[in-house]
Amino acid sequence: MANLTNPRLIWIKGVLFLLLGLLASGILIARMTDFSTVALLAIAIWAFCRAYYFAFYVIERYVDPEYRFAGLIDFVRYAVLGRHSDRQDRATSDPTGP
Repeated sequence: MANLTNPRLIWIKGVLFLLLGLLASGILIARMTDFSTVALLAIAIWAFCRAYYFAFYVIERYVDPEYRFAGLIDFVRYAVLGRHSDRQDRATSDPTGP
């Protein structure tokens, strides 16, 4: 499958994600009668958004500007295996270096 490159379709996709999130949240909140559960849901959503921002903006802009992540699996691999583990593998196999 090719990458989505049309700006209009990218905006439509973003709006659809927003609507889906609002719909799912609205249904969950309508089913919950306890305010603390609704507050915990809001905190969880906020925290996951901040974690995603951290993984794809903070790390790439401030911690390691040379590294780019393709997705959450790449970020986990980077966080667990350490800095530039894929580049180190290439450097050991290539005697001329990176």
